[in-house]
Amino acid sequence: MDVAIIGAGATGLAAAHELINAGQRVTIYEALDRPGGLAIGFKEAHWNWTVEKFYHHWFASDADLLKFADEIGARDRVIFRHPTTVSYWRGEFFPLDSPLALLTFPGLPLLSRLRLGMAVAYLRFLVSNGVALEGQTAHDWAQRWMGADGYGLLFEPLMQGKFGDDYTKVTMAWLWARLKARTPSLGTFEGGFQAFFDAAAASVQKRGATVRYSTPIEQLTRLDDGRWELKTRSGGVAHYERVLATTSPRLLTKLAPQLPAHYLAALNALKSVGAIVAVASLDRPLSPNGYYWHSLPKSEGFPYLAMCEHTNFVDPKHFGGDHIIYCGDYLAPDDPVFALSDAQIADRYLSTLDRFNPDFQRAWVKKIWVFREAYAQPVPFVNHSRNLPATRTPLPGLFFASMSHVYPWDRGTNFAVKLGREVARALFT
Repeated sequence: MDVAIIGAGATGLAAAHELINAGQRVTIYEALDRPGGLAIGFKEAHWNWTVEKFYHHWFASDADLLKFADEIGARDRVIFRHPTTVSYWRGEFFPLDSPLALLTFPGLPLLSRLRLGMAVAYLRFLVSNGVALEGQTAHDWAQRWMGADGYGLLFEPLMQGKFGDDYTKVTMAWLWARLKARTPSLGTFEGGFQAFFDAAAASVQKRGATVRYSTPIEQLTRLDDGRWELKTRSGGVAHYERVLATTSPRLLTKLAPQLPAHYLAALNALKSVGAIVAVASLDRPLSPNGYYWHSLPKSEGFPYLAMCEHTNFVDPKHFGGDHIIYCGDYLAPDDPVFALSDAQIADRYLSTLDRFNPDFQRAWVKKIWVFREAYAQPVPFVNHSRNLPATRTPLPGLFFASMSHVYPWDRGTNFAVKLGREVARALFT
């Protein structure tokens, strides 16, 4: 059968891979000029590797991602390292990425550290399915079992920074997923994530798929004969037996407004936050201690949730000796910060870099880029599984797979790959 996939991110490419394995004819439509979705990369002329517009890394536990990399012949280019991640407390940064680091952390009394450690161990090793916890908020569960001081110091600032005013309503299944699946060992791809998605796209094309870049879809229409008509923004028209949309929920409501009212309502009810990321190249390292990931409480005056020094994870030689940092934040899509100019956001973020290194000067900055995305992180409320619209829409032949559907897992390449392959298998069952 002829299948159209809208979107050449991880979900779309993994679905295409699975469909080709099943002998289907696949065409991928991508609005951008290259594959990758939120992991799309860019590079300067003197860089050998690309840098992602929105910071990404993999985890050693990402089994679906690693299997996919192996099947497209790219497993040998996956690189794992163990960079240091730290949290901010009273003007200093403390590593908290191992049980020993937690036990020696001075910000909590010993009994509080032990209580927090036992709660984390329970979630990681004894809870196999976080959906069982989805009827409780992370805020309530964590205060009760981790202790108010442990939760308030380590996890509450993370949730406040990511979900804003909604953080007390987020299901415990979300916090379980972060603790269950993540590892201190982090992964990247030789050449950058763009090279990985280029390899995945080349693999499906080599085996017969067609990929149409710079081709946004304008409209989806189900015809009387049961096929789907896709109209592109440039006016092109094509017909398919099946369509898989890997767009945001809001975009699907615009592409297929003929969906039943209850399904459209479910799509519109899904809430998400956006992201703003400033990427800067420096002529020297920023962190004097070589730290990679810095978790930051906004209550301490940081205008972003995390500072990631990418070249404390990936060697700066791949970027012509430049040192790359990310300053990233999650915000509601209607937050006034989204309306600021790139220059205003750059000033807002650069003004705080002396808190990581008191010697920092603006002259260290060679170049800065600002990127925005309105749909970056789903907000999963209590009992989220009951409110998710089905991946098989009520209209025969139309399927939908978004970041929200990786639930109870948090969004990321591994679970996007898993979702894409699962939905692809459902297209013909």
